[in-house]
Amino acid sequence: MEDGFSSYSSLYDTSSLLQFCNDDSASAASSMEVTDRIASLEQRVQMQEDEIQLLKSALADVVRRLNLSEEQQAMGSRRGPTKARPMIATLPLRPTVNNGTILPKKGGGTLPSPSGSGSRKDTSTSANKSLSSLSRSTRILYRPLSTVRRANSNEHVGTLTRKDSGDSKGNRTRAGSTGSNSSGKKSDSKQRDPVFNAEEGYVKMYLKGRPITMYMPKDQVDSYCLEARAELPSNKLKLDWVYGYRGRDCRSNLYLLPTGETVYFIASVVVLFNVDEQLQRHYTGHTDDIKCLAVHPDKITIATGQVAGTSSDGKLAPHVRVWDSVSLNTLHVLGTGFFDRALVCLAFSKSNGGNTLCVVDDSNDHVLSVWDWQREDRLAEVKCSNESVFAADFHPTDSNIVVTCGKSHLYFWNLEKGMLVKKQGLFEKQEKPKFVLCVTFAENGDAITGDSSGNILVWGKGTNRISHVIQGAHEGSIFALCMLRNGTLVSGGKDRRLISWDNSYQQIQTVEVPELFGPIRTIAEGRGETVLIGTTKNFVLQGSLDGEFMSITQGHTDELWGLAVHPWKPQFLTCGYDRQVCLWDSSSHQLIWAKNMEDAAQSAGFHPSGSVVAIGTQTGRWLVLDTDSKDLVTVHTDGNEQLSVMRYGPDGNFLAIGSHDNYIYIYAVAENGRKYSRVGKCSGHSSFITHLDWSVDSQYLVSNSGDYEILYWIPSVCKQVVSVDMTRDIEWFTYTCTLGFQVFGLWPDGSDGTDINAVCRSNDKNLLVTGDDFGKVHLFSYPCSQFRAPSHVYGGHSSHVTNVTFLYDDGYLVSTGGKDMSVMQWRIV
Repeated sequence: MEDGFSSYSSLYDTSSLLQFCNDDSASAASSMEVTDRIASLEQRVQMQEDEIQLLKSALADVVRRLNLSEEQQAMGSRRGPTKARPMIATLPLRPTVNNGTILPKKGGGTLPSPSGSGSRKDTSTSANKSLSSLSRSTRILYRPLSTVRRANSNEHVGTLTRKDSGDSKGNRTRAGSTGSNSSGKKSDSKQRDPVFNAEEGYVKMYLKGRPITMYMPKDQVDSYCLEARAELPSNKLKLDWVYGYRGRDCRSNLYLLPTGETVYFIASVVVLFNVDEQLQRHYTGHTDDIKCLAVHPDKITIATGQVAGTSSDGKLAPHVRVWDSVSLNTLHVLGTGFFDRALVCLAFSKSNGGNTLCVVDDSNDHVLSVWDWQREDRLAEVKCSNESVFAADFHPTDSNIVVTCGKSHLYFWNLEKGMLVKKQGLFEKQEKPKFVLCVTFAENGDAITGDSSGNILVWGKGTNRISHVIQGAHEGSIFALCMLRNGTLVSGGKDRRLISWDNSYQQIQTVEVPELFGPIRTIAEGRGETVLIGTTKNFVLQGSLDGEFMSITQGHTDELWGLAVHPWKPQFLTCGYDRQVCLWDSSSHQLIWAKNMEDAAQSAGFHPSGSVVAIGTQTGRWLVLDTDSKDLVTVHTDGNEQLSVMRYGPDGNFLAIGSHDNYIYIYAVAENGRKYSRVGKCSGHSSFITHLDWSVDSQYLVSNSGDYEILYWIPSVCKQVVSVDMTRDIEWFTYTCTLGFQVFGLWPDGSDGTDINAVCRSNDKNLLVTGDDFGKVHLFSYPCSQFRAPSHVYGGHSSHVTNVTFLYDDGYLVSTGGKDMSVMQWRIV
């Protein structure tokens, strides 16, 4: 062991690190811009973090081997001599199934020369030079000797470089704002070629320069060829249902079409929902978050605007799409390359047949532009405001007048000879509100605004002066105004009250929406006497002004990670950071029940009986709920970090809990999931647990971690299994691990190892689905054990896809979006 430790001691030589720290060439160059300096420092920090991660992994491996040595010696002393060779004697001769670090064979205190483990792409020459000695020392630890013994048994496959590989999520969450379905960070590592070692029967791939050794079943070794091409699956996906609505931070995005469909959006999908027939259609032309929607006077043509974003292929420009709501065909695309950041307001003109479209973007100047949308021609543009703009609309009888409102302003714009001329609304004796939040028009052409002071102000037609005031119409902000066909004005706001007013602005009646649904964000006229309401808690409600409102659509209100499917019913459960646990019926597309929790939820898993479901939180607490009554069965706490995986064994006798504290907690389960006793914890990972799977016989467990380890366990005794021969032929009940021989083909070229958040194998073992950081769902054939396996790719999510899973009968699969808070159900066709 002394020789082994001497090889590690070289990693702690501080001379190269001091040289690196003293190298201030980046900061000393007076000509270098501040941004360049920051970029250089970021690159250095990233490289240091990588080296530290390698050191941690190496140290963890030493500790594991020490423990194993002690255990083997203790067992040998108890049992006495045997004919079989002790396992400890075989450890230096061949790699174990610990894929974090592989110690080389000890031979006279010398190490074999390294073959390299994926050199990082040169992003800072001086930084690379100063760290080169440390990098070489560290990389020696990651090369199995079997490739030296039989070089002619290795097959290499060339690697293509992907432009953008996403950013690293150290805690498997994303801090980016909603509206970016990927990050702009590019991989710092040059991808190494995968290697097939026929003698040992493994494939080794590299993620961010880290080697990952994956042993294949013995019966596949002789026939396996790394260069063989995988086939596309014969099945495809069709978007069947979208759960959720974006009302929390969007306005004027709910309308009723003559077809009887309610139109709204979430993520990058526009939903056309026929409530009576319980059918959805979907417009999926957008590539990122949709932020605004407008309906043409013909009630058929629709315009929607999206945010800017990036994808694996590059940047996505914000733009407006005009499309036909009957055929769902895109008619025109406006403003690509003109708009900045996002589109926040859209409106068609009314008086000239809807020939013009006004648009406000989310740039610093919040540019207002007017378009002849059929010719895709911009007629005029002007800086609208330095402050936020919340609404924009054409005057109903004059297509040359546009009204905009927002923080500290109300502007009346007149389109004259290609110019937009502004008149500011004069509040005069009326106290100026902090925010003017919404605008609509009376039948006589008066403009009507609602503001953050709870007042409704009426502005005389053709003027910029107040003609009438409804002081204190609401307690708090007025978020929405809607003028009904019969001349009744309806207002709604933060106080959850829906108030109707007659044409002389006298109050008719008031309806209060239950607190469960949240404040009213937008109002739309429905069929007959009905009214549609969108709320800030992402509900869509339907009802009348003199009756109760019922929910027709609802969803989560914060980042969404937890997803579990019922083992034998068409049901699935979702949970997220909004502290909501929701059980859904995938056949009726209805919510069965919802339950509030004290902590933000991270993960979930059903007991094989289906009678209970376990929920893991971000605080280390986990609880078990009865799936029929949603009653609490039990509560436990393990550690104080998030619990990323909750997975019952197939026989229902054990529960494995993967935590961010690097441990896997094992519980014995009795009484059909209602009694739990802790067995212990599996210790060995050097990073947080990301995925877990059980063997068919419930005897073994496989786990992945944040630093790309694949470890195997006997959960009943919480012991790690290091023998390749014991683990390579295990049949796994589920396959949700992102690392392993059967699934390594799903990783794209240039990936940094965090691009893929979730994996699920179908129950018939023919398909594999993944969710990635670019908002895409990929469908592969299973097994997926050929490099660069092809897949069918599907959009819809506008944020990282946090989870995917097949339903019990493989007829559908469900995916969850992180920041977009959406749940999407896909039919397998």
